Amino acid sequence: MQKLNILVAGSTGYIGIELVKLLVKHKGVKIKYLCGNSSIGKNISSYDSSLKKIKLPKIVKFNEKLLNDVDVIFTALPNGEAQKISNKLKKHNTLIDLSADFRLKNSKTYLKYYKIKHSAIKNIKKSIYALPEIKRNKVKNYKIIGCPGCYPTSILLPLIPLLKKNLISSKNIIIDSKSGYSGAGRGVHKKHKNKNLYESLSAYGIKTHRHNSEIQQEFDIETRKKVEFTFTPHLSPMFRGILTTIYCKITKKNNINSILNSLKKFYKKDMFVNIAKKNSSISTNDVINTNKCLISVCESKSKKQLIILSAIDNLIKGGGGQAVQNMNLLFNFKKNMGLKWDI
Repeated sequence: MQKLNILVAGSTGYIGIELVKLLVKHKGVKIKYLCGNSSIGKNISSYDSSLKKIKLPKIVKFNEKLLNDVDVIFTALPNGEAQKISNKLKKHNTLIDLSADFRLKNSKTYLKYYKIKHSAIKNIKKSIYALPEIKRNKVKNYKIIGCPGCYPTSILLPLIPLLKKNLISSKNIIIDSKSGYSGAGRGVHKKHKNKNLYESLSAYGIKTHRHNSEIQQEFDIETRKKVEFTFTPHLSPMFRGILTTIYCKITKKNNINSILNSLKKFYKKDMFVNIAKKNSSISTNDVINTNKCLISVCESKSKKQLIILSAIDNLIKGGGGQAVQNMNLLFNFKKNMGLKWDI
């Protein structure tokens, strides 16, 4: 089997490192280039010692000529950078982006939430918002892949199937998400230097969090309903993982069992989405270092009120793992190639 040549841009960030650690185990690819800015000339093992025994190229500065030698470009870069690279792509290139550059279909919405004028509007139309278990085979029709954000991944996977089937009300959905501080990137320590990052829980982005736009867009597209939700994220004193708690109302003639069965049926063939037993208390520990989303459906004190728990590893299922999953879909690799160890 001829291997795909890979370029990883932004290889030394938290998600970039996780992506590299997955790609080195993938039998269908070869890492040709690792790119960075402040890390040029260094070995990636200086950022993660577990990569010390693996032969990998030294980190270089990205330039357009490198695109001639690679099939797939993974971009784990700050928002605004992948769109620039997309304008330089060769016909044989596929771009898999882990930033927000190709998540939003409306460039004005992108400007509103990210305060960046999009420089590749034509390429937005050529891209797909690629949540693999929802978009499935549609992903194969695109060469620019926008990987979902970590919070939306934990939110959309449990809610979209239920909203599509009218099993829950589309009104007044309350979403409370708690994430490890790695979700804020390596700069989190400087940004929160005056806060006790390791021993406090902080709400942030109330009403204004950027992922609101992404969640709303996908609700609109996938459910064709006006979904009303309130989303509040929290930064937790742990390194990785997301636990999302969702409060919603069960529609008439439905109950917790019909909801549970519907989710099981929808994700029957999806190895990375697991549905827990009814009323299970789940934890980020159940999914850390895996590409899984674990969903639990729980009864509330009120008969018609439902509590849904959703747990993912923000760096894998909400980051590098989902990117590899999309590559596997695109190039007809086995679903779990490069991700086998966590099944």
